[in-house]
Amino acid sequence: MNVSEGPGEVDLRPLSARSVVLSLLLGTHPPELPVRDLLRAVEPLGVAGSTLRAALSRMVAAGDLRTTDAVYRLSDRLLERQRRQDAAVHPETRPWDGDWEMTVVTATGRGPAERADLRGKLTALRLAELREGVWLRPANLLRPRPDELGAVARHFTTRPEEPARELAMNLWPLDAWAKTAEALLAQITATADRPADRFTVLAAAVRHLLADPVLPPELLPTDWPGPALRTEYTRHRRELIAAVLGNPA
Repeated sequence: MNVSEGPGEVDLRPLSARSVVLSLLLGTHPPELPVRDLLRAVEPLGVAGSTLRAALSRMVAAGDLRTTDAVYRLSDRLLERQRRQDAAVHPETRPWDGDWEMTVVTATGRGPAERADLRGKLTALRLAELREGVWLRPANLLRPRPDELGAVARHFTTRPEEPARELAMNLWPLDAWAKTAEALLAQITATADRPADRFTVLAAAVRHLLADPVLPPELLPTDWPGPALRTEYTRHRRELIAAVLGNPA
């Protein structure tokens, strides 16, 4: 698991018009908004109307958005990103019986871009690399596998001899993830009355949730903050979106 910030540090990226539009649409179901609603929403976040219109034009040209009758919606490519984000906030799990998933990469002769793409797909499945080409995780998570993985990897169910808790600690930097999650929780509370700052913190929170391995409770450290971060992210995002769009929460 890759965490972009150090333990207890929060990766707060400056708001751009593009990031604001994407965050608004990624958090809206269905992911579409009229331009008038977007204009109203970005004002309290410090984005000028002219800046928004320029960003929308660029995003349509880049294939990020589609537009009809002044309504902007996510492209098919970004709909997949929304599905990943939704799964990060509300992962589907099942009771864990001790089995582990194992994916072994069998394809050879791939270029750097292909290898990076495959690593991204396996990481998005919340697998961790035990050694080159061998990826593992507890078999407690329900999610579809991309069909194209079947051409480059084989999938197995296994029970490692190493104690499961020790293996999990070796595969994922759980303490570092937890410290950053706790810092994000504090930041969410501290920025509750500052819409632009809260928007930035919530964007960092969902990025962090994408890196949560969603392990069985018995493999996690005491007081694991993952559920609390999901709950607070969901509540504050709903309140913020309702506030900037002028709708009741």
